[in-house]
Amino acid sequence: MPSVPPFSRSEKIKDYEAQCKPIAWEEKRINAADGVKVALAVGSITGSSSEMTEARKHVAIVYFQGNGGSLPPRLPALSAVLRALQRNAPTSTSYSIVGLSYRGFWTSRGRPSERGIGLDAAAAIEYALHELPASSGQQTNLVLWGQSIGAGVATSAAATLSSSRRAAAHNGSKGREPIPQVRGLLLETPFVSVRAMLTTIYPQKWLPYRYLGPFLRNHWDSRLALRKLAHSSTTSPKILILQAANDELVPGTQSEELEEICRDLHLSAERKVVANALHTDVATKAQGRSEIVGFLKRFG
Repeated sequence: MPSVPPFSRSEKIKDYEAQCKPIAWEEKRINAADGVKVALAVGSITGSSSEMTEARKHVAIVYFQGNGGSLPPRLPALSAVLRALQRNAPTSTSYSIVGLSYRGFWTSRGRPSERGIGLDAAAAIEYALHELPASSGQQTNLVLWGQSIGAGVATSAAATLSSSRRAAAHNGSKGREPIPQVRGLLLETPFVSVRAMLTTIYPQKWLPYRYLGPFLRNHWDSRLALRKLAHSSTTSPKILILQAANDELVPGTQSEELEEICRDLHLSAERKVVANALHTDVATKAQGRSEIVGFLKRFG
């Protein structure tokens, strides 16, 4: 829902600058593989260029938003995470967040679809690894962070990268640039799939909604993505599932089921329940922010 709430497509980064300080955010534009221009919000910890140069390790975090609204209103919460990392991170590590605005959202062109957003995600990851100044000449660890439907985008992107790495290793990729490995997956208020949400929200067999699965245009099936990830990767990413205790949209059973799926697939995953949190405010709660920062510090 790119235009919900109203005027979300006309939001500007500068309207949130005061709440984000000292983190500086920039709007960037990139092309997806099919030529659609999409927008990014790129945040970095404010510091001298010498400090950034001295850092020997860089953690690139690609953020995939939920289904409603645009990126700018989310920047204060993301800035709070970067500020906490700045206070606690070793001087040898720098952190950056690249927030993706899906096609049709905010100032991005095009119309949203699962295939198109998958291309957007790949382009954002490419930017995070190769266009950020902090990535130049440093060891870069890639973390994907998705909220709500963005968790499905994150798991799908991780599975795609892992499958590509395995194919490249099998076919031989000498002389080619190595395909990046996802080190961490942060799944905030996720659901298993769109189809699973239908049957969870409408369990009554006499209601028609639970039978609409075959007609869905978008699936965002994290079960399938995690299965592909487990089967195509020799070194799986660490996974953190953040569940909102008072989630008014996604039942907690969805996070519990994802944790069970990871366990069955022998993926390294843990689930944390954030007290008093609603669907969209896990990152704004002190406990939620602490869990996020603690997880991201593992890669620094």
